[in-house]
Amino acid sequence: MFTGIVTAIGTIQEVRQTGDLRIVIACPFDPETIAIGASIACSGTCLTVVDKGGSKGDCWFAVDISAESVARTVPGRWEQGTRLNLEPALKLGDELGGHIVTGHVDGVGTVVSVEPQGDSHRFTFAASADLAPYLAPKGSITIDGVSLTVNEVADQADGACHFGVNIIPHTGEVTTLGALTPGDGVNLEIDVLARYLQRMQSLRG
Repeated sequence: MFTGIVTAIGTIQEVRQTGDLRIVIACPFDPETIAIGASIACSGTCLTVVDKGGSKGDCWFAVDISAESVARTVPGRWEQGTRLNLEPALKLGDELGGHIVTGHVDGVGTVVSVEPQGDSHRFTFAASADLAPYLAPKGSITIDGVSLTVNEVADQADGACHFGVNIIPHTGEVTTLGALTPGDGVNLEIDVLARYLQRMQSLRG
């Protein structure tokens, strides 16, 4: 489990296609604090550490990505040089600063627009028709691993929706979200509570 509070940005150093896709990620973590088999959310995708090395502040770790995970995440996301939002798994007693995040990507969204709003920026994203029922104003959404609050939802004629979130300067600086531009793809994870409520509602029907 995760909270959607990014602790570092990593960069993909190496990509190897074996049975699965193996990538090596450079980051400022301490390798002594990373266990083989540990889970780390990489731009919203829960991945398992299979190797590690380096030193404190100049660390690297390797993960294997299945074809299913590649298919469900942003096309081209797992390429050398890509920057990733990183969050180690939640430990018992850790502060729950965001919301409960599973690290299971539900779909890919697209940046529609980015507009200044005070010192912050209002980002509008497009979500597909299968995700639209789970989005609501003041609800939670995870975008590339970052826990955010949905400010508004505009339903579209085809069943999809556009939704807006505000990115404050700090969030833009310490995550990859500040570099997003219209047309960019993002990994989306809907609120786990919304997923269960939607399922319960469908069974009542």
